[in-house]
Amino acid sequence: MPQKTKLLQKRYEGFLQTPCLWKDHTVFDLEQFKIDKKSTQINIEIDEKIRLGKYIERLVSFQLAQENAIDILCENVQIQKEKRTLGELDCILKQENTVIHLEIIYKFYLYDAAVGNSEIEHFIGPNRKDSLLEKLTKLKEKQLPLLYSDECKTYLSSINLESSSIQQQVYFKAQLFVPFSDRKIQLRQLNTDCICGFYIHQKEIHQFVDNKFYIPNKKDWIVIPHENVYWISHTNFLPIAEEYAQKKFSPLCWMKQQNGEILKMFLVWW
Repeated sequence: MPQKTKLLQKRYEGFLQTPCLWKDHTVFDLEQFKIDKKSTQINIEIDEKIRLGKYIERLVSFQLAQENAIDILCENVQIQKEKRTLGELDCILKQENTVIHLEIIYKFYLYDAAVGNSEIEHFIGPNRKDSLLEKLTKLKEKQLPLLYSDECKTYLSSINLESSSIQQQVYFKAQLFVPFSDRKIQLRQLNTDCICGFYIHQKEIHQFVDNKFYIPNKKDWIVIPHENVYWISHTNFLPIAEEYAQKKFSPLCWMKQQNGEILKMFLVWW
């Protein structure tokens, strides 16, 4: 199997194994899309230059296409008013007899108890630029209501659909990371299975002097950590870590312990 194909397969497997952030419609009354995570050989081409969010959409498109009970009616439809883009419909599909408008999300969030007053408010982006609450609010107030706009009504009629007959669901997968100093956090609203690692601050790096490190590129953040990468020592990791801190960027890292166990963590600059 060519190296490029192997890499795509690893990303697809990592995507499949990532759990949905909650179950049913327990968060903001947003209903999670249900689909079996059947592993199969992925055989599509995806442009490496597109951002991770769009890359994930291509993986989802492939996953949906494997299901006999699902027909994809349209994907990535931009809804415009005059020459201004109002937003985009990620996907409209028919699952058996149900037509579903599906919004696709894959995120990485870190738990910071100092932010907000609720479980959802505590989860922020690795660089503190975004948050789970912001994303949920955008979904609820902007992305999903787009389906009912006059401009979208015009598009839907062109494919013989009406918004009143379409269910809205989200396919919201996420990886959650908790502080290294407090890894026993219990979640009540979100899916605990999404917790897949921890994060450390620059000042905590010294605790891992005997470990080895690897920093995957962003599209490989979804890959399940494995042995077959170029590991670097703690000594060689330090100047790289400092460089990321100077840029105010929090990288996702794989860390291999002396017993061979591989852990996943964010190294935060803040």
